[in-house]
Amino acid sequence: MTSTTSAEGIARLSDIPIPEEGPLTPQQGVEAFRRAVAEGAEWYPTLLEVISRWVAPDEEVDGVRLHYLIAGEAFDWLLLAQRILGAAADLVPDEESERLVVEGVPPRNETEDEFEAAIGPAKYRAHLNFQYGVVIEELLLLSAEQELNKTGRLSGHGLPPSDVVAYERVYGKTFDELKVFYQAEEGVTLGDRISQTDMRLLLYWLSKFRIRHAEPARIASDTRKAMTVLAGMEGRRVRLARLRESARRREAIG
Repeated sequence: MTSTTSAEGIARLSDIPIPEEGPLTPQQGVEAFRRAVAEGAEWYPTLLEVISRWVAPDEEVDGVRLHYLIAGEAFDWLLLAQRILGAAADLVPDEESERLVVEGVPPRNETEDEFEAAIGPAKYRAHLNFQYGVVIEELLLLSAEQELNKTGRLSGHGLPPSDVVAYERVYGKTFDELKVFYQAEEGVTLGDRISQTDMRLLLYWLSKFRIRHAEPARIASDTRKAMTVLAGMEGRRVRLARLRESARRREAIG
C-alpha cells in the first residue's frame, strides 16, 4: 500500500471518512491523527489511539517499504509513530516528537500497564517481541563493538572494522556466514547496502538464531549485558526502565 506525505497528498486526505471506532487504514490513520490534533486533542494519547487501531503490517511510503510488524510477531511501534508524526510535522512540537522517535521517551510519564491499555494487548505483546528480538540484538552488537575497540586489536591496517567482527563475537559466525544462512532460510536477498528496515528484519532473525544456539545462562547474561549498555547511554533512563519492566512482564506472560 502506498501513502503520500506531500502537502498535496495531505490536503486530499481531508475528505477521507474516518470511522469512529474499529480498524484504520494508513490513510485513515494519518487523517484521524491530523484531524484530532488540529481540533485540540493532546498529540501523544491520540497517537497511541491511532496506533491501536492501525491494521497495516507494512506500507510503502515515498518509495520505501516500512515493516511495522516483523515476521508477523514483532511490532516496531516507534517506526509507526515516526511515520504518523512525519505526516503531521506541522501540528506536533519537533522537540517532543524527536525525543519520542529517537530516544523512545514519551512526553509524559506512563506505566507499562497504561501503555499496554493504550495500544491493546495484541500489539503490546508484539512490542515485547520487538524489544527482545531487535533492541536487545542492537545493544549486544554495540557492546561487542565497544569491547573490541577497547582491546585495540582491530586498529591495524587491513583488518575488518569492529562493527563487522562484533557479529562473530555475539553469534559465533561471521557476518557473511550469517547473511548466507539468513537469505537461505528466509528466501530473501540482501545487497551490499542494507536498509534500516531490512537490518531490523535480519536482527529479529538473528535473535532467534542466537537463542537456538546459546545456553540458557548465556542468554540471560546477554540480556543483562544489553541492559548495562543501555543504562550507560545518556538520555535512555526511561527506555531502560521500560525495557526492564518489559522483561518482567514478558516472563510473566510466558
